[in-house]
This record gives sequence, structure tokens and C-alpha cells, in this order.
Amino acid sequence: MTTPTTTLPSGDELPVVGCGTWDIAGETVQESVRAALDAGYTHIDTAEGYMNEEAVGEAIADHDVDREDLFVTSKVLPKNLGYESLIGACEDSLEKLGTDYLDLYLIHWPNPAISLRESLQAMATLEEEGLVRNVGVSNFSAYQLSCAHHVSPVDIAVNQIEFHPWFQRPDLVDYCRETDTTIEAAAPLARTEIFEDEVVNELADSYDKSPAQIVLRWAIERDVVPLPKSSSPDHVRENLDVLEWELDEEDRERLDERERDQPVYDTPAREWTGDVYGISQ
Repeated sequence: MTTPTTTLPSGDELPVVGCGTWDIAGETVQESVRAALDAGYTHIDTAEGYMNEEAVGEAIADHDVDREDLFVTSKVLPKNLGYESLIGACEDSLEKLGTDYLDLYLIHWPNPAISLRESLQAMATLEEEGLVRNVGVSNFSAYQLSCAHHVSPVDIAVNQIEFHPWFQRPDLVDYCRETDTTIEAAAPLARTEIFEDEVVNELADSYDKSPAQIVLRWAIERDVVPLPKSSSPDHVRENLDVLEWELDEEDRERLDERERDQPVYDTPAREWTGDVYGISQ
């Protein structure tokens, strides 16, 4: 089975579903990535802040897959968005992943204490040097993304955001569409909370699919790239079985109507002095 792709501004092809690795590490993430590669995933998503890049890289290296056939993403922490820090963080990620380049490198969160222009200039340098093929952002609002597009010397290819039936963000989605910014869904299953939704469960029974498959298929049909993660190899394989069937229009609309404006992680509160932002008073 070949995973469909969406074309980025560079011409590179981004597989429409990826293997997320948030909150899993060590042998657990290695088992997850191995299961994903065995199942036919070609899109692996990790981050400096996940503290698992080395394990992810080892799992990829252990598998008989050509690097050119994979699409590997990582992200830089907000505390490392200064020019030199960002370059160094990327080099560290490449070393841990055991690869010469990243297919996509994202600013993991915006950091209001560091110049966005400076961060994106560093991204441009990485792209010019061939260490990064595509540049993007993550958890940016429409306002922040607009600013990024305005000052960036390179295309902003992707905005990875929280997106699921309970948190559909229409204004942000519309702006991404207007600017040809591909949307990736972090927490596409609302960190499993969406499994409690009665409509999701009704549709799962109707289609003889899992609740996760229903929600992931819905995201794909909304032209959003979901990045489900699981520590269960069985669930990893199951999450890719969303490519060869479709939701009826009425059922897709029922999921559209589940909007609650209810995030599971992208909330206003931030721990500014913690390890992610590292902003001292």
C-alpha cells in the first residue's frame, strides 16, 4: 500500500498520515517506529523536546528502508530559537537521528522573547546548507503565522497544530488554506479523549472501524495530515488503515458538528521558566 501525499511548496511530497512519537521513549518508541515502518508508514514525526530522537534514529537505522523513501520531521524547542542556538539544536537532532538532513524542521512553539525574524533566518541557513529540506512552524496562531510568512526568507510549508473534532479552529484553518500552508494535526485523537464521543463511537460501529480510524479518516478528508502516536504496535498498524475507504458525506458532517472549541493541550497557560521556554524573569 502506497501512502498518498500532499505537495509542499518545495515540490517535496508529504505523506498524508504520519507516525507521531510524543510522550514515548526508549524501547517503547523503538517498537512503535519499527511497527510503523513494517506497516508501511513513510512519515515519522519527532522533536527535540520529546527526548527520543536517538531511539527513533536507532529504530530507523535497524530497518531495511532507504532514507530517501522516508519523510522525517523534528522540531526545535522555544528556548533554542536564537540564531546560533537553533543551528546547534538542528545539528544535535541530526546527530541523534543518525541522518544528514531533515525533510521538515519546525519551530515547536513560538517564543515571544526571541526574534522570529532571527529564528527564520537560521532556518533559511539550514535550508541553504542542505540540512533541512522544508521549514515550518508548530502551534502558531493565524496572527503568528501571518508574521512568520511576512518575515521569513523561506517558505513556511507547514503549521502543526492541535486539531480534532472537538477543536477545529476554523479561522486558523482558513488562513492556512489561504497561504498554502499544510496543516498537520498534533493530538489528532485529542490524546484519546475523543474516544468518549458518542458520535465517534456510533460511526465506529457503523463502519466496523475503531474510533481512532474514524477520527483519522475524518482529518484526512478535511485535508489535514494526522500524526497519531501509540505505544501499541497493533494500534500503530491500525492507525494506518485509513487510506482505502471513505466516510459518507453525512457522517463527515456529523463529525464536523462535534466542534466544542475544546483543546486538550494548546491552552493559554505556559510554564515560561521551565525547560521548554527557558525564559528567566
